[in-house]
Amino acid sequence: MTSTNHKHYQTVKDNSVSKEVFELLHDEDLDMLITSPQPKGTELSKYYESDDYISHTDSKRSIFEKAYHFIKNIALKNKLSLVNSLKKKGKLLDIGAGTGDFLLTAKNDGWNVIGVEPSEKARLIAAKKGIELKPVADFNDHSFDIITMWHVLEHVPDLQNQIKELKRLLKPNGAIIIAVPNFKSYDAKYYGEFWAAYDTPRHLWHFSKTAIKKLFQNENIELVKILPMKFDSFYVSLLSEKYKTGKMNFIKAFFIGLKSNWKAKEKFEYSSHIYVLKNAKN
Repeated sequence: MTSTNHKHYQTVKDNSVSKEVFELLHDEDLDMLITSPQPKGTELSKYYESDDYISHTDSKRSIFEKAYHFIKNIALKNKLSLVNSLKKKGKLLDIGAGTGDFLLTAKNDGWNVIGVEPSEKARLIAAKKGIELKPVADFNDHSFDIITMWHVLEHVPDLQNQIKELKRLLKPNGAIIIAVPNFKSYDAKYYGEFWAAYDTPRHLWHFSKTAIKKLFQNENIELVKILPMKFDSFYVSLLSEKYKTGKMNFIKAFFIGLKSNWKAKEKFEYSSHIYVLKNAKN
């Protein structure tokens, strides 16, 4: 990032893979947090090498994984409804497609779909579902009606370049859908260093509403709508309880998730947000 106005915000631990400790720096100009230090290249990939990294697997070994996939199926229908509300079918790109479930849902509904996914393990699972995944550099300018990044932007090493790529790939009248955690939510403040959605160092950036608006404005892309992801407060609280206490405290997590959604109504600060963005009108 070009801004240098960074201050210490929080020290957090990688609870799921390495157990290493990282610092979160607050960029006061953009109102976002930055993970420090940020692993680079092949160094970063080792932090994803875990059977517990749930978005790269279709396994349903535990109650937690079964619950995750049950909620995911509901979320897939909601995501498709949002996409369909923006366009009457067309060409859809999903960046960070994981095991391809969202693309498969959209494909079955009549969308022309393609995706990008760095994880070889996830790509192999997606291929078995008939979902094509390619490098983003293979795509022509202004090719897509809809571009989605479901909980992916926070993982991207070169944030500014990624936003430029979204601008390049989007059709003039297309739409970008970004879903990211919100560090200003009640559950983030309640769990602090144990908040699962910090997920350092896999999450390199931690966004506020202001940060998304300003970052995309730099590429003449405007924020047109913000939607809550209400299920995320429960999922994140459950995982946060595990990190904080060593146990899956289902009842406690449920009430914290419920309280987070209730408190979010006042200033619209949910555990995660969906942002709909379009090319600014000149």
